[in-house]
Amino acid sequence: MGTIDGVVDVGELPPATQPSTAGPLDRLAVWRPTDTLRGWLVTITVTLVGGLVRFWHLGSPTDRGYPVFDEKYYAPEAWQMLRNGGYEDDVGEKYAFIVHPPVGKYLISIGEWLFGYDGWGWRFSSAVAGAVCVFLIVRIGRRLTRSTMLGALAGVFLICDGVSHVQSRTALLDIFVALFVVIAFGCLLVDRDQVRNRLAVAVGEGWAEESPWGPRLGFRWWRFAAGISLGLACGVKWNGIYYIVAFGLLSVIWDATARRAAGVDRPWVGALVRDVLPALWSLVVIPVAVYFAMWWGWFGSETGVDRHTYASVFQSFLGYEADVLHFHETLLSSNHHHYWESKPWTWPMGLRPMLYYIEQSPSPYAAGCGASQCVSAEMLVGTPAMWWLAFPMIGWSLWRALVRFDWRHAAVMVGYMAGLLPWFISIDRQMFFFYVTPMAPFLVLGLVLACGDILGRAKAGAERRGTGLLLVAIYTGLVVADFVWLWPILNGVPISNAQWQAELWLPSWR
Repeated sequence: MGTIDGVVDVGELPPATQPSTAGPLDRLAVWRPTDTLRGWLVTITVTLVGGLVRFWHLGSPTDRGYPVFDEKYYAPEAWQMLRNGGYEDDVGEKYAFIVHPPVGKYLISIGEWLFGYDGWGWRFSSAVAGAVCVFLIVRIGRRLTRSTMLGALAGVFLICDGVSHVQSRTALLDIFVALFVVIAFGCLLVDRDQVRNRLAVAVGEGWAEESPWGPRLGFRWWRFAAGISLGLACGVKWNGIYYIVAFGLLSVIWDATARRAAGVDRPWVGALVRDVLPALWSLVVIPVAVYFAMWWGWFGSETGVDRHTYASVFQSFLGYEADVLHFHETLLSSNHHHYWESKPWTWPMGLRPMLYYIEQSPSPYAAGCGASQCVSAEMLVGTPAMWWLAFPMIGWSLWRALVRFDWRHAAVMVGYMAGLLPWFISIDRQMFFFYVTPMAPFLVLGLVLACGDILGRAKAGAERRGTGLLLVAIYTGLVVADFVWLWPILNGVPISNAQWQAELWLPSWR
């Protein structure tokens, strides 16, 4: 086996490219970068930069001191949860517009508890979540590519993503879904490596083939942690359920391929017999238990919404959940069209972004641009240098996954598609571009894997490597420059009307 220089990926050979003569220990080998200290220094540095960018002037813009866009729902709900459990307002009336579980609002309330009810307070937790996502994506990118440089590149791309940036600076729920989904994905990656290490031990000690199904793998703490995180994702928004299904299937498939690599006679049957039930426990039962636990405030309250609708607490809870489901099922475009709504086929390229906030001259809140006509606007828009490459990225990743059997591209596609495809089920539902927030980290990872393929392996010739490095450097510069160009409309910075018009690249952005 080769070594890893810690800078450029040599990676773990996909099954299709491994030598046919490779033994089980070679096929199970988990290759890691050797530059541990440098890896952590790079991770911390990129995370600090990401935190600085996310927290810059976090308290603005506001709508004359009040929340912007849908912050007007979640910031007040979080404030009420902080003051009285969130189930009854100050005049004794139930706060009934609660159509999402409480975890995201609990997190928002932490910032309000620390800093008060203002822009900084209700956005603090979102910014923390955004910075943590940067940290995680560096580590995940490094583990996927086995390269510290490419891990750092993943962090830079996520910092420069307009969707992740704006959502990290807004008191909405989707950044928390993204956070817990990314945590779960990272935990499953570590679990995959741990499983292969356990099987390597079994092969080395000669008991891997004692059963045609292969050995039992013991309790898997990292998969258990992934289940907790997925439960928290569902506790923020119900679309976390899609990731439970996707990641559960991914985990079992990884188990089967690991058993096959270990030389197990019947690896797929072995995965069904040995791994499916433990996977259901960790990735279904645990998330459900976590979800119910997150409603502790409602169960412990005597004034919760619909708390006493039925004779038993559990019946009342199910009735309440049914009402929430009914709300989402009847939130249809045919009933009420929203100007900024969009459909999922426009999301990969971000063709229909969202305007969260705008003030124009002569409003004093738009002053300070140095021109006679000023505009202050905050728009959720994906950085085109990345988002407009979504379909080439998808095509390349699918080819690598289905033709070259590259498990890394396959894993990223599972995460990406889990955030996109389920929305095609009910196409008349009112949908918005901010639903893509959990997709953004997987877009970044897909692009980074493609950059790694452009760079090539460490054993490639100097000319090949130099050309690849030049192309990746040029592309990274374009991403950063694009993010800098969009900065005013991502942050509500006052600009001239002429610059505002120049920022709107497509007619669908208007």
